This record gives sequence, structure tokens and C-alpha cells, in this order.
Amino acid sequence: MAHKIPISVLVVAHTPDLQVLLMERADRPGFWQSVTGSQNEGETLARTAARELREETGLDAERYALTDWGRQNQFEIYRRWRSRYAPGVTHNTEHVFSLIVPEPLPVTLEPREHLRYAWLPWAEAAQKVFSWTNADAIKELPQRSGGQ
Repeated sequence: MAHKIPISVLVVAHTPDLQVLLMERADRPGFWQSVTGSQNEGETLARTAARELREETGLDAERYALTDWGRQNQFEIYRRWRSRYAPGVTHNTEHVFSLIVPEPLPVTLEPREHLRYAWLPWAEAAQKVFSWTNADAIKELPQRSGGQ
């Protein structure tokens, strides 16, 4: 199997009233997150975001407003996941996107990746996620959407 590219996307799916979609990781029960995933060779970041949304939730990014925030986060890859990357790769660069949907929609989870999902108010979602980059993005939603 080819190594993962250490470039990824974080996609915060939310409603106009700032309910945020979170999913519980299958490989780490109790770890909740937004949509995430690594870029494939030759793929644009927007294409990666759309693909990951479709794979993890069944949501079609072309039906809703997918926005590239123009933000990058760099973080150390957890040791337990480093074997997925080329030898010596220790850090990942994550690109932040958001997807606004009209209401909390039912999603179709990829059972190998996620156990369950929930739509939560943004402040509660920000506290529930395990990743600081995910929490920071969720906390920024009120300013990005007109201070709701």
C-alpha cells in the first residue's frame, strides 16, 4: 500500500444556525471529529475535501457551499498513525474548509472509519472534538457566519 501524503483537509460541516456535524472514530472510540482526510496524488485540495465528504458522510459538496478558508495548520502526526506515512514523516499540513448545509441532514457513515454521528451546537462541538485544529475551526464559525 502506498504511503499517505502528509497533506490533509479538515471540513467543518454546519448549518446556518451553527449546528456542527461530528463523527466518532471507529479506531479510537470516544474521539470525535469533523470530516478529515489525506490528499491523494494529483488531487486539488477542494477535490480532496469533496471526496472525503462523500466517502465519510455521503454528502455531495457540489449541492452545498464548500468554502476553502485559506488556512493551514501544521501538527505532529500521532505516533500510532505514523506507519501510514513514509519513513521519517512526522508532521502533517492540514487545510481548513467548511460546508454549509440547510439543516442537520442524515449522513451515511463509512463504518470502518466512524461509529456514529451527531449534530451539535458549535460551542458543544468545539469542546467534544479531540483535535485542537478542529476545535479552533469550530470556534471561528460564529465570526465567519455573521456573528450568530
